Amino acid sequence: MKGLAYYASNEEDPYITLNDEEDESEDLRILPTDNILIAAKTEDDVSQLEFYIYEEADDNLYIHHDMMLPSFPLCLEWLDFRLGRKSGIEGSGNYIAVGTFDPEIEIWDLDTLDSMYPDAILGNREGIKKKKKSKVPNAEFHTDSVMSLSWNRHHRNLLASSSADTTVKLWDLQSLKCAHSFTHHKDKVQQVEWHPIESTILLTASFDKSVAAFDSRAPTSVTFWNLGNADPECIRWDPFSPQYFYVSTEAGLVLYFDVRNPGHVAPVYTLHAHDSAVSSFDVSPSIQGCIVTGSTDKLVKVWDVKDMKPNMVTSRDLGVGKVFSTQFCPDSPFQIAVAGSEGKVFIWDLSSNVGIRNSFKGRNNVPFLSESTSIEKPPITLANDSEHEDDDNVDDDMEDLEDDSGDDV
Repeated sequence: MKGLAYYASNEEDPYITLNDEEDESEDLRILPTDNILIAAKTEDDVSQLEFYIYEEADDNLYIHHDMMLPSFPLCLEWLDFRLGRKSGIEGSGNYIAVGTFDPEIEIWDLDTLDSMYPDAILGNREGIKKKKKSKVPNAEFHTDSVMSLSWNRHHRNLLASSSADTTVKLWDLQSLKCAHSFTHHKDKVQQVEWHPIESTILLTASFDKSVAAFDSRAPTSVTFWNLGNADPECIRWDPFSPQYFYVSTEAGLVLYFDVRNPGHVAPVYTLHAHDSAVSSFDVSPSIQGCIVTGSTDKLVKVWDVKDMKPNMVTSRDLGVGKVFSTQFCPDSPFQIAVAGSEGKVFIWDLSSNVGIRNSFKGRNNVPFLSESTSIEKPPITLANDSEHEDDDNVDDDMEDLEDDSGDDV
């Protein structure tokens, strides 16, 4: 064909000026200014972890890569204790622990791209391939779904897990074995969280409608709080007043308890946050009195609870469906990540909201990035997030099902 030039390799072609390997390396590069967000997602019975990069300066959010999971994910926990192939190496690592409908806990090395297998598995490995497993509690491993994980930042080799088998387990990441199994609850244990200051204290919440606190060194001495007729959804210690903790419930309430007043003592205050279950909840680690709630009513609300007098500052329907996750960014005080049943992830910059500025300006000496603007920035999501909407809604009847077969984050 006239005018057609052929070159033996792309390097000889003067019109190809970029090296493919350099392009690929540039695409995978993560800058120190990038924020990394990991979301667990299930779509069409396929479960995976999606690794997002948020470029704050450009308000750009994109998926860097993803990783397949063997089962429906229920909880994630980041940790830096080196284990598996890198066990014993000095310095900090970069890992994600994943709890699923399976009783095993997988721990993946985030510094290794396209890993085929997790670096460690906590639990009964021999029973992984068995279709039918006994759900009778076992002292050495979980026998049902892992519902919550909490890594101890003071004793970095310790990971706590709670399960539908009614137990809470303490794992030694050095030996990859269960160091202790706690059996103080009578039903599924929805949440577990280490105390931010007292490094041996654990807080747990169960479907037996109770919250418990205890010292892991003396597990027989457990203090309980009764939640009445509501199951717990989330628990959080107050980072600014660590003698207090929050509990959100399926009844739409957020309860604030004093750990020094055990038993059936009423909460310090009760916040009627939503008309449906408060399915997600977080406390700002940077701004005292700032909390965020998310609900199955599809709303995300920001509250000012300073001086124990809750006041709603703003409320939004971000279009994520039923809200399953709301979390503050540890490095940017006014940024929260929100995700829900529509399979979407949003980054919401609260600092551009006038109500937020008026309520929290000057608190904890945290500067606002948008003090000079009166225009609120819209929440950021994937640029092409809507291109698959038609495919996701092929069967409208599926929207009415209240099961886990949908598109969840």
